[in-house]
Amino acid sequence: MIDVRRFARWTTAARARERTAGGAPVTYGLIALCGAIFLISPLSGFGGASYGSQDALLAAQAGYFERWGVIPAELWEGSPRALLTPFTALFVHGSWLHLLGNLLFLYVFGAMAEERMGRVHFALFYVGCGYLALVCYAAVHADSGQTLVGASGAISAVLGAFLYLFPKARVTSLFPFLFFLPLRFPAWIVLVFWFGLQWAAAQAADAGPGVAYLAHVAGFAAGFLYAWGRYRGGARVKVPATATEGDSQP
Repeated sequence: MIDVRRFARWTTAARARERTAGGAPVTYGLIALCGAIFLISPLSGFGGASYGSQDALLAAQAGYFERWGVIPAELWEGSPRALLTPFTALFVHGSWLHLLGNLLFLYVFGAMAEERMGRVHFALFYVGCGYLALVCYAAVHADSGQTLVGASGAISAVLGAFLYLFPKARVTSLFPFLFFLPLRFPAWIVLVFWFGLQWAAAQAADAGPGVAYLAHVAGFAAGFLYAWGRYRGGARVKVPATATEGDSQP
């Protein structure tokens, strides 16, 4: 005898994988764009010899951050160039680790969120929430002269929306305190745990160099609240579907 409920869960998950396998051009386009921008920047390590000296390379990197990143103290001066930086900063990353960590999260969670929202909607959501996350950080640290770059706020918004839209989707996670064993958990456990870590880190962080945890918190909250306001009363995934292509949750 066929277990109808089990078969329905299996077919729903299979269809979700088929839809997301090649149906997320915005997500994959963002990954490609961020990667390409980083490769041609003075931060990638390629073409370093063309700067002539280490001091010249460091000066080029500092100028790159100042040109494209958010400087909170300048943002509130209201110049058109400064107001554009929360957008340009979404595509700038400070190191290979920064870039690859962000893009891994986007790869894992972005495709299903894009498929649910639609391509144009998802693109506007990503940029809008990312901009808002950086502005929130700048508002709290309004006197800071440190430059803020990275897609973390936008990707955190994707995680927040994913939590609301696909709370039972299963993702494979690696936890250091469990000896990096790959374990599968519902998305709501992984993402609530991740958000808790960001919140705790944000309480201890300052406006100096390092990770802008407050931008993560603001982006996640914005993404979750937007998905709640936009999709409440609509269809949410009730079955334990697999996140994106399946097994890669950082």
